[in-house]
Amino acid sequence: MENQTSPYIDEVKVQQAPSSPPPPSPPPPPSPPPPPPPAPRFAYLISGSKGELDQLWRTLKSIYHPWNYYIVHLDLKSAAEERLELASRIANEPVFAKIGNVHMITKANMVTYRGPTMVSNTLHAASILLKKYTDWDWFINLSASDYPLLTQDDLLYAFSQLKRDLNFIEHTSRLRWKESERAMPLIIDPGLYQNTKSDIFWVAPRRTLPTAFKLFTGSAWTVLSRAFIEYCIWGWDNLPRTLLMYYSNFVSSPEGYFQTVICNAPEFSSTVINHDLHYISWDVPPKQHPHILSLNDIGQMIASGAAFARKFKNDDLVMDKIDQEFLHRGNGSFTLGGWCTGNPPCSKVGNPKKLRPGPGAQRLRRLIDRLVDTASQNQCK
Repeated sequence: MENQTSPYIDEVKVQQAPSSPPPPSPPPPPSPPPPPPPAPRFAYLISGSKGELDQLWRTLKSIYHPWNYYIVHLDLKSAAEERLELASRIANEPVFAKIGNVHMITKANMVTYRGPTMVSNTLHAASILLKKYTDWDWFINLSASDYPLLTQDDLLYAFSQLKRDLNFIEHTSRLRWKESERAMPLIIDPGLYQNTKSDIFWVAPRRTLPTAFKLFTGSAWTVLSRAFIEYCIWGWDNLPRTLLMYYSNFVSSPEGYFQTVICNAPEFSSTVINHDLHYISWDVPPKQHPHILSLNDIGQMIASGAAFARKFKNDDLVMDKIDQEFLHRGNGSFTLGGWCTGNPPCSKVGNPKKLRPGPGAQRLRRLIDRLVDTASQNQCK
């Protein structure tokens, strides 16, 4: 009896026996991908002159997107009837009326392309956009003879990954013939003080090149960051104002003002990308205005990866081809985008944040990536 094992003791031993280790915990679920960066907002100026109402209207509708902001301007050379018609079209376009992001400079400015009045008009539009809106990222100036080579969804998507301080300004300090033909002559722009259009005129004596700052030249068409636009308007170190006065007597000041400001401002000179995101073809030898683009140029236009091209004649067949093949835009309608709803398409506004980028976004991204990678080699030189 002493050697008999107690059932109770055996049960305790069983309970005290080591158990097998628990199975390993399943791995945590993978983290969700980070949300895509928010789409930027573009603030546009589209400028036109006498006889360019329909061309300006077509450009506006081709680049319209409810996420962006737009200023349009027909200069004082255009007839009052043209300006009234533009104002009427804006007021009576249902999408514009609903969103309220298209505005017209109703008190028209006199603009001389080769004079400082074009720079003044650009700064005027930029100041209106700064006053009206606090949330745009880049300012783009276009003329009525510019046209997009991709959709706004493409453009917004391609820019969404970029630092918001970048500035796309074609520039060089190698003035060559411009040194004697543009920098040294003194000109007067009658558009500063007259209500009728007339060309600039030259006065004596000529002047020497400046020593207080370095001159740069390039394209009049730019994509400028909000921060740089604020600097040009406010001019807290006085450089933008000083240069604006200097360029008031400079031949073709629109091709030098922003270039010279940004490259002489240490705060911004490292943000400049040496490209205007335009496809522009020049005759040989080059003339005052670029080559008029046609169907023969469309392959090179698209291969360039640029966002815009110029110059086009009003309603040229090449614009119809761009509409059909690259913008998917019907006659007189808006360019298709993720925001479009209704029947016909784009007659109503859906979600403006919904983007449907296409091949144009990839073409532009390849161009921008290449430009950003090599930016330091071409900045302000």
